[in-house]
Order: sequence, then structure tokens, then C-alpha cells
Amino acid sequence: MPSLEDELFPSTPGKFKIDRANTMNRQFHRCFASTSTMFLWALFLVALTASYLSFQSFVYTGSRYFTASWGGIQWEKQIRHSAQIHRSNGMSVLVTGAAGFVGSHVSLALKKRGDGVVGIDNFNKYYDPSLKRARKSLLNNQGIFIVEGDINDARLIAKLFDTVAFTHVMHLAAQAGVRYAMENPHSYVHSNIAGLVTLLEACKSANPQPSVVWASSSSVYGLNEKVPFSETDRTDQPASLYAATKKAGEEITHTYNHIYGLSITGLRFFTVYGPWGRPDMAYFSFTRNILQGKPITVYRGKDRADLARDFTFIDDIVKGCVGSLDTSGKSTGSGGKKRGPAPYRIFNLGNTSPVTVPTLVSILERHLKVKAKRKFVDMPGNGDVPFTHANISLAQRELGYKPTTDLATGLKKFVKWYLSYYGYNHGKDVN
Repeated sequence: MPSLEDELFPSTPGKFKIDRANTMNRQFHRCFASTSTMFLWALFLVALTASYLSFQSFVYTGSRYFTASWGGIQWEKQIRHSAQIHRSNGMSVLVTGAAGFVGSHVSLALKKRGDGVVGIDNFNKYYDPSLKRARKSLLNNQGIFIVEGDINDARLIAKLFDTVAFTHVMHLAAQAGVRYAMENPHSYVHSNIAGLVTLLEACKSANPQPSVVWASSSSVYGLNEKVPFSETDRTDQPASLYAATKKAGEEITHTYNHIYGLSITGLRFFTVYGPWGRPDMAYFSFTRNILQGKPITVYRGKDRADLARDFTFIDDIVKGCVGSLDTSGKSTGSGGKKRGPAPYRIFNLGNTSPVTVPTLVSILERHLKVKAKRKFVDMPGNGDVPFTHANISLAQRELGYKPTTDLATGLKKFVKWYLSYYGYNHGKDVN
């Protein structure tokens, strides 16, 4: 019998080679089996990791769906409810900049008469957002839902049009202010040009297409010296970037009207003022500084001439906006294709009675019962113009537009609101 040593260490070369080969084959098979097993485990781990990541992505997407400021079943339900029409031949209107000064007033007027209204606003910090939040509360109390979002968000705008077949769009969202353009020029391009194009893209692709009414500005008249300003006057000499973006908006909207058949009406507002107004406007800041005992800066033009503005009360502007919606006519396109010519209109909305800035201050002094500390300064080259004066004959003829509020009456209403809103009112009447 072979010894243990012979079995472990055979002396026969042939036997050794055969057994060694078998041993190597066994080791190879073991190794291959081990490698295959490891490979299978690796595949399993990869699949498990992929599944985990997919699940995480699903959870993240789902959480965004339910926690984002827009989207979701409840959100869509609120949109549809707010857009419901409650009068015969009514309209369903998407109002951009709905938490803004003009936007909030227009939204309330439309809702009051039974139209469906959905608002959108980004609540930016150009001026105190708390004032915008307060306006939003007013709208919410009247059943108007405000979407918090930016008009540059194409997905959001598309979702709104998927949720509601709006008959009209009242586009009032914009970066306002002449002087601020020197500090933050990109914000004007972002809102007034890019945002406008994003909105128009959604409108031209909608089926049916809505009619569009939007806010241009009296600033487009720029350095024009012919008065009063008429819609047919030249507007190719803007004095500020703000004015340039509004002029660009008029050209852009004309293009969408021509190519896609969108019904478009542009409104050139003239110095709108009133309750719930914008804190960056002169009448608003004058009121604040007069009450706080601070000096106010009153600019003068060439040869120390007083600046003058065609101040237009908010209620009159609202009537012009609503009249524009009512007479806008229909868009003629469908799914981005034009079927025929559509209305394209531009109107001045002013008061036709320019008032000098010193006169404005005197009226505020009378209503506030406080003397202003005036500081007269020559007007800097910051984009302001020395005067504005609207010819409103076209709006009178086509819209039935007829402003009825003079500056003294309008400022009385503004001061009453201001004293109440900011806590100055102690039961005293405003004269």
C-alpha cells in the first residue's frame, strides 16, 4: 500500500503531472465559481443600489409634488375654483402681478362682477413684500387664489393653462420704476422682456388662445416734446431702460399678434396712484417723510421749471383695464397657428390734467395737516422726464374710458388709507 508520503508526494513523474493537472483544474473551477459568485453579487448590489436611488428619486419627486409652492391635486382644485365664472358671458382671467398695486385692484373688480380670476405673483423685494402679502389677503378673502411663482417659469405657466382654459390674460407683472434700472438693469430684462415672451409663448400655444391685455407705460414717449402724448406719436427715444423694455414689449407683442393671431391690447399707464399704492412712488414716499418730519426732495427741470405728471387715480385705471378686456376681441390662432388677423391695439390711460409736483405736495400737506420740509434739487439724468400728458381720445372712443377723479380727491382717499394702514389714524377725518 502506498504510504501517506507517497500519496502526498508521489515519486512517479506521470502520476504527479496528472494529479497536479487535476488539482489545478479543481482550483480553477473553484476560482471561476468564486468569481462568478462575486460577479453575481456585484450585479445584485448594483441592482439594489439602483433600486434604492430610484426609490429616493421617487420619494423626492413626490415630496416636491406635494410640498412645492405649486402643483398637486389640491392646488389644481383651488385654481379651478378660483377660475369659475359666476355671470352670463363672463370671462376667466389669469392676472399676472396680481399682488401688485394695479393687479390687486383689477382682480377685485373682475371678481366682484362675477368673472373667474386666478392670480400669479412672485412677491419680489423691490418694495416691502408685506404690503403685497396684505393685498394677497384681501384677494383671498374674496375667493381669489394667488399662485406664488415667476412668469419666467415656463412649466408653471404651462401647468396653469393645462388646468384652466383662460379666456383672457391681464398681464400686469413687471419690474417697475425708472431710477432702479440704473441699479439693477438685468431685473428689467428678466421681467419685462423674458417674462413677457414666456407668457406669450404659453398663450400662443394654448387651445383656445386667450385674448391678452398688458401694461405698457407712458414712459415709452421718452424725450418726445409734443403734448399731449398720442398713441401715434414717435416712441423711439426712450429716456430710461425701463422705458426701453416697455417699448420692446410693444414690438414683441405686435410680432406675436402678426405671426400667431393673438388678440393683444397694450395700455400706456400715466402715473397711477391711490390706496394700496407702490411705496417707491413720489406721492407715497412724500407722505411717509412728511409724517416722519423728514425732508422731501422735489426735483426741478431745465431752467428750474417744475416737473408735472398726469396723475391717474387707480379706480379710473381699473375701468380702463376692464374696458380693454371687454372689448379685446378674440384671438384667431389655434395650437400656435394663425387662422386670420386678430385685433392689435394700444391705448393711453391717463387723466388729461397734468399737475406740478409742488402742487401735489401742497395737497398732501392739506390732507395730512403737516407742513413739508421741501428740498429743491435739479433733476438728475436718471431717466426721469420733465412732464407727462395723455391724449385719451382713442380710449374714450373705443373703450368708453372716462376718468372722473381729480388729484385732490384721489389723494384724500390715499391719505385716509395710508393713515389707517400704517396706524396713524386716531379717529380724525382727512380734509
